[in-house]
Amino acid sequence: MSIRALVIDNETEIKESVIDLVKVFCPAVSEIGSATDVASGIEQIKKFKPDMVFLDVELGDGTGMDLLSHFEEIAFDVIFITAHNKYAVDAFKLSAIDFLLKPINPEELVRAVQRVIEKKEQNIIFSQLKTLNENYKSTISAEKKIVLKDLDSIFFVKTKEIIRCQADGAYTTFHLLNKEKIIISKTIKEYDELLTPCGFLRTHQSHLVNSLYIKRFDKNDGGVLVLEDNCSVPVSQRKKDYILDYLKNM
Repeated sequence: MSIRALVIDNETEIKESVIDLVKVFCPAVSEIGSATDVASGIEQIKKFKPDMVFLDVELGDGTGMDLLSHFEEIAFDVIFITAHNKYAVDAFKLSAIDFLLKPINPEELVRAVQRVIEKKEQNIIFSQLKTLNENYKSTISAEKKIVLKDLDSIFFVKTKEIIRCQADGAYTTFHLLNKEKIIISKTIKEYDELLTPCGFLRTHQSHLVNSLYIKRFDKNDGGVLVLEDNCSVPVSQRKKDYILDYLKNM
């Protein structure tokens, strides 16, 4: 596979670093170009027609999202470049979009490029970018969305629509308000890290619940949370004090 890549970053050192690393570690990339801001980035995308764009979140004359808004269709994959900003990182993770933190780690770059090469869902990038933009702008956790992919479908789900998540080995089942279930081949640990900032609680090694839907705490059987859908979720002994403290402060 031969890939054309474009690096858009207003920091010369970062831009040249990405170009050098791609040339050394990513042999599938046959051509690589560059731009420094929104205006030159738009021009280069139209002229160079890249398969993949490394795009800085903050450019001198605007943002990466400003640049992308100039295109009605996104015919290339995007790997964002960003400074370490937890809020931005959470938005990228929820949207399932690749990103690299400055300074660029060569191993992370290679993994991100490889994911693009292996990606089959080329037609979902526009929807993912829309979700990223919504997550990035939203300061309300319940309005954020998460991208969930199974073998057949890609779901864009508001976090407030998720009642709970339940682990089954390497799989996680999402239980939604409309009683729909979505089974994803990722561990609950990954979703614990993603959803905790959105008001979710890990009550047990196999259970993650949305605090919006906690109805009561029952002391029976060592402690269970009863949710709005009348499901009883166990609370592990190790988590009990943390859960009780959380509930007192809700």
